[in-house]
Amino acid sequence: MILVDENDIETGTCERVECHLGQGLLHRAFSVFLFNPAGQLLIQQRSEHKMLWPLIWANSCCSHPRAGEATEVAAARRIHEELGVQCALTYLYKFVYQSQYQDVGSEYENCWVFVGQFDGKLNVNNNEIAEHRFIDPEDLTLSIAANPGLYSPWLKLEWPRLQQEFNQQLP
Repeated sequence: MILVDENDIETGTCERVECHLGQGLLHRAFSVFLFNPAGQLLIQQRSEHKMLWPLIWANSCCSHPRAGEATEVAAARRIHEELGVQCALTYLYKFVYQSQYQDVGSEYENCWVFVGQFDGKLNVNNNEIAEHRFIDPEDLTLSIAANPGLYSPWLKLEWPRLQQEFNQQLP
């Protein structure tokens, strides 16, 4: 994985597990929000085999670019690997966050946020995703407010910002 500083300048590389132990090492990541033509968002429940936040609901896809891989390329690669999807993605913004998961480890990421629209059949990788569904944006907002423990910390940070600052750019 690509280690970065607060300004997203590359500082080195490290193995995935090492990046997530303890307080974590700041590394580059991305989140993708895919909408269908009806304006519903695809969300996924993370696999029970995930080290951090297993069986927690998150956005459509999130992962990390590989060393030497452009973040935009990595996002397109991962939506295909996890969801069987190919579609255009639009970069919106990036931000740094850190969140601890029990005593297991942390996410400490400079996260790039992308959106896209997909109209087709999904081919979900069950090793990565336990469940998935499309949800109306209003219903997601209400569900996060009513049941915050069901959702990933990055989704709870990204979703309000998408709704408030980037609503006109959502598919």
